[in-house]
Amino acid sequence: MILSALRRFPGFVAHSYQVRNGQDVLPRLLTYTVTFRCNARCIMCDSWKMQGHNDLQIDQIESIFKQLPPMDGVRLTGGEPFVRTDLLEITNLAIRYLKPLGVHITTNGFLTDRIVDLCTQRPRKVPLQIMVSLDGLKDKHNHIRGSSIAFPNAMKTIESLVKLRKKWNLDIAVNQTIVDQEGIEQYQLLQSLLKPMRVRHQMVMAYDTSATYSVERNKDVAPKQVGQFAMFGQIPHGELESLFANVQRDLRQIPWWARLAKSYYIRGIAERLLGDPGTKKYTNPSCVALNSHLRIFPNGDVPTCQFNSNIVGNLKEMAFSELWRCDQIQSQRDWVRKCPGCWAECEVLPSAIYSLDLLKPIAAGRP
Repeated sequence: MILSALRRFPGFVAHSYQVRNGQDVLPRLLTYTVTFRCNARCIMCDSWKMQGHNDLQIDQIESIFKQLPPMDGVRLTGGEPFVRTDLLEITNLAIRYLKPLGVHITTNGFLTDRIVDLCTQRPRKVPLQIMVSLDGLKDKHNHIRGSSIAFPNAMKTIESLVKLRKKWNLDIAVNQTIVDQEGIEQYQLLQSLLKPMRVRHQMVMAYDTSATYSVERNKDVAPKQVGQFAMFGQIPHGELESLFANVQRDLRQIPWWARLAKSYYIRGIAERLLGDPGTKKYTNPSCVALNSHLRIFPNGDVPTCQFNSNIVGNLKEMAFSELWRCDQIQSQRDWVRKCPGCWAECEVLPSAIYSLDLLKPIAAGRP
């Protein structure tokens, strides 16, 4: 994602200047939730509880992609994206029409054969990152994901992709969601498991609720003040300090671009969860939701962001050029500008990149 944006540097600089000055811009990053359907039953997500699925058909997806501007990156997610048997077709359409410099797919790793088939059948010239969710060793991960096959299948997928990564231009990473205190111990165990395979291991803190993955729609659960972050579970202060220190130590072993992004996320989450909120200064980039960052829901709806599922329009029913200028999107952009800021990595990092806030530590001489 970072490399994708910076490789188009001249246009990136001009775009970032507009972002920092509060101007409306065309999107450069697409997050497309291809389905809310899921074959897991995660304790921190309600996606699998949703009813009345109305996923876009492949011809509708093609029609929408034809209307969108070129993207630096395309993120395909779910639910579980690989429950769609046409995910390879969707990926190919994204590459053909959106011309991204990289594609990212998040998966629980249950469907190993489908994942391997996509990796080896899509155009190899476009880098592909597969992010496999793995929250601990066997019993812990199976419990969080609500399935007895969660851990063995995720490991089978990781081991299969490791063998393919060099030939097929793959970047493989594991994302661990910390839902409780036990997750901190599991972090160390996963580090030991994944290090011999040279698989990058990163963590995120589970937040209490998400508008995107709620069974309710048109819901605003965004923070009401700067620095607010509600965790899914309760973790003692000292345990959090230890976790963040260990993560920062382990970041020294990963590529610079991943280290830059993850350090930014860890710094911000630590600021929010440690210390006295009344005296803290928070890392808080200008949000680029409904500007640099476009989200599309499975049925073609365009929501505001991860924590606000108010819909500005539907790309199955209206042209992108019309939606991007309509009164409803302008109203929600006003909401975005007034929002005190969240700390969900999927929202924060696009904002940090396109506002150039990500580079502030380097400018200040910090790692």
